[in-house]
Parts: sequence; structure tokens; C-alpha cells
Amino acid sequence: MKKLMVGMALTATLATAVTPGFGSIGGNQEKAYAATVTYKVTASKLNVRSGAGTTYGIIGSVVKDQTLSVVSKSGSWYKINYNGRTGYVSSDYVQASGTATPPAESTTYTVTASTLNVRSGAGTNYASIGSVTKGQKLSVVSKSGSWYKINYNGRTGYVSSDYVQASGTTTAPTTPPAESTAYTVTASTLNVRSGAGTSYASIGSVTKGQKLSVVSKSGSWYKINYNGRTGYVSSDYVQASATASPKLVVDSFKTLGNAQQVILVTADNYDTKSAKIQTFEKVDGKWKQVLTANGVLGQKGFALSKKEGDMESPTGKYTIGTAFGSYANPGTKLPYRKITANDVWVDDSKSSLYNTWQQKPANGRWTSAENMDIPAYDYGFVINYNESRTPGKGSAIFFHVGTNYTAGCTATSKEQVVSILKWLNPEKNPVIIQSPVSELDKY
Repeated sequence: MKKLMVGMALTATLATAVTPGFGSIGGNQEKAYAATVTYKVTASKLNVRSGAGTTYGIIGSVVKDQTLSVVSKSGSWYKINYNGRTGYVSSDYVQASGTATPPAESTTYTVTASTLNVRSGAGTNYASIGSVTKGQKLSVVSKSGSWYKINYNGRTGYVSSDYVQASGTTTAPTTPPAESTAYTVTASTLNVRSGAGTSYASIGSVTKGQKLSVVSKSGSWYKINYNGRTGYVSSDYVQASATASPKLVVDSFKTLGNAQQVILVTADNYDTKSAKIQTFEKVDGKWKQVLTANGVLGQKGFALSKKEGDMESPTGKYTIGTAFGSYANPGTKLPYRKITANDVWVDDSKSSLYNTWQQKPANGRWTSAENMDIPAYDYGFVINYNESRTPGKGSAIFFHVGTNYTAGCTATSKEQVVSILKWLNPEKNPVIIQSPVSELDKY
């Protein structure tokens, strides 16, 4: 059964022309839109939200059989007029009586970085195949975690969504289709047209069972990549079905408790300084992978038993502490502290302030401390290791910027650190797990 939300109905008049003389589709003509459509709530109660997604706040509700005033469609959400303001409801709980679909909200994707690498896959560990520049408009195909899949000079490329602004002509931009959906032709023959409507010329056809490369949806039409050019097919004759998601490593973890965000740092063995960093988030009860990146550990790899100054990174599961940086908060929801020239982290095991963030001068309070005002700490966060401050057990364990090796922390590129900082949400009880691959069954 579907989750109960809210049900309603609405009548919208769409000035859509009916064009005779359609091409054949499996012996049937392509459907023209009905002129009048009624949108009616099917759930006993349906939440109205401030944006197109369950992460947006609830601004009210509608009830079963209520008629809705639909403005447009954004993915699986209807934008509606709700008590004189704009609201959004899940289309899963709204029945449209006609064949027409409200217009999709248009989205423009614009590069915000001065120069942004285009990579061959969704991660910084993939090779750069070129670049785009500030203000450039992108042809986005889909979104995978924090990466946009784009059409780039006739080939497929990926860019970080952190440096792309998605802006629509309305308040809630349409989200491109997820990559995990398969689109299959159900008609014996289906015309591919030059625009989203039967009034546009046919530029070719596809046949039953053929898989389509869908870019986006506009009303009841799919925009597709067709033999190297853009085409449109009626969604009435295309079946969209989710493909089976592969099992993720976090699916087998038993120690996550109420954590809904996980940073997983793995290495092939204890002695390597090279690491793989993956992030996962639980959405609607299911784990989703968000990011994959290359990283580095301590110079001597992982520690079997961490000791102060051993140049090894601790293994284990830890909570996330304060975020920090030499610059202003990049957009993280974590508590954020801007580093000053006087900031240090005490690594003197004999000091009562061992493994804490302090400020100079020492005034006899410690004999050694790590300077925080360094490029490696341009951005990062505290890994809550040795919170009991056991002398000699290790101190100043961070996740920060770096690409060579560390003195016992975990590091990756500045781009990835910022991306992870923006993603982390203390309300989701994030944890970081660090382990050789062979010992993941401990978690």
C-alpha cells in the first residue's frame, strides 16, 4: 500500500490544440491532450509542502476527494494554488481524470565556478575530459548523488552539482530523471518528434521493447537522445520502471543505530595510506550512496591501536564534531568555527587540556600543541576520537583537506571536503566509519 498523505481534486483548463493526422503507433493514433482535466485527492489526508519534496516543510493539508488547482508538475509533485499561496503535493495521491498533464516547470542549469572540470564519471577519481566556465548553460541528463550527468560536446560527462545553479522559471525547478529508471517503448512503433507535441514533425521512430535515453519530461512527453539529436516521444507509450538497486555495503551494517548519514573510509589493508571515501544517506528507510572519492590516511596507514605521534589513522566508528575552516562557513549545518592565528589543538599527553582546541599563548598549560592555522585545515571537521582524552591514545583527529598523506587524520580534495560539509546534517546523526575492507563485518 502507498503511504497515506492527502487527497484532492481540481479542474484545470488546458488550451491544447488537437491536431489531426497523427502518425501511427502500433495501429493506434497518438493521443491528443484532453481540454479539461480534474485533479482529485485520493488519500484520506495529503500533506501540502512548501517545495517539491518530502524534505520541505508542511504548510497544510488537503483531504480525500478535494479538488486541486494545479499549476504545473515538477517530477512526481504537483504545484498547486493553496489558500492563496503556492504549495506542492505528491502526484502519487492525486488522480487526474483527463489525459493531459500540467506543464512541467522549466529548469536552467548554470555553472557558478570560474572553471569546472567535466569528468568521465560521477566522482573526482574519474578523469577530466574537459571543462566548462562560469555562466555556461549545461544540458543536464540526470543527477547521481552530488553529480550532474550532462551532454558535453556530443559525449557523456559529469560535473559537481555544488558548482551548478539550477534555477527555474518558477519556485521549484524540475528534477531530471533518476539514472536508476529504465524507459521502454510499449507501442509497436512510436514516432519520435522534433518537439513536445503531435503538431511537430516526425524525425524517426522507435519500436516495441526499445530502451530510451530520457533527458527530461515535459507534460506527457519525454525528451530523449535520439541518434545524436534531441527528440520527443509520447509518455503514454513508454514504460518507466525502476531498475533493481545493487546492495550497498552499509545495508549489512548492524551497528549504525539511529545514524542516517554515514561516511565510510576504507583501505585495502592496514599499511596503505590510500583510502576510498564513500558517503551514504538513508532516505525513506533505504540507504542511498551519495558520493565516492579518493582520500588519504596517516603516513603509515590505519592503526591497530592508535598512539600519539604514530602517524596512523584510527579505525572504528565515531560521531562527527565541530566543522572548521580558515574561511567563512561554506554552508554546513554542523556547528562551525573559523580558525584564527592563535588556535591550536593540544597534543601534550601530560596536559589537562590534552586533545582539546585551545588558543595561544600556552602560559604553562601545555608544552606542545598543533597549529590549526594551516592550509590543510582550510576546511574540515573534528572526528570525535578519544573523547575521554586518555593520555597517549592520540589527539587532533580530523577530516580535512589533503592529497598526499596525514599525521593520523583522513583527507581528500578541498572540493570533496566542502561537498561533504554541505551534505552533513547533525539532525541525521552522522557517523564516520574507518576500517580495512577485510574488517567491515565488525560494523
